[in-house]
Amino acid sequence: MTAKNTICLWYDGDAEAAARFYAETFPDSRVGAVYRAPGDYPDGKQGNVLTVEFTVAGIPCIGLNGGPTFKHSEAFSFQIATDDQAETDRLWNAIVSHGGQESQCGWCKDRWGLSWQITPRALIDAISDPDRAAAKRAFDAMMKMQKIDIAAIEAARRG
Repeated sequence: MTAKNTICLWYDGDAEAAARFYAETFPDSRVGAVYRAPGDYPDGKQGNVLTVEFTVAGIPCIGLNGGPTFKHSEAFSFQIATDDQAETDRLWNAIVSHGGQESQCGWCKDRWGLSWQITPRALIDAISDPDRAAAKRAFDAMMKMQKIDIAAIEAARRG
């Protein structure tokens, strides 16, 4: 990878599967080099996949098969901006239906525990509306949602 800054994500032996799922699910994503361990290490054996280079929505990442010691948390998430309800639904459903889990306000987790914010651009526009009452109505509507419903956000914004 040529990027100066790369996000390193810790997995328990399935970094390659995660990278392949992300590459199949998100636009501008791909799997790059897969490196195998040259020797045994605390949570793996020589020849196991040690790291995987991949890109998620244009962001360079490395998946490290470091073992079960560390877990993902909501303290880190990918925020994916969507252009319409169809894209929002497709990405949300891909994550949740492949062993993931729904959360609130457009957040969900994939089966590896990594958090995602599937965020329609219409939501950002609505909650940043210069009409603060309209923004609050849209925000209050979002707070009751799991997957974001753009039509409901726009209706709340209009009042």
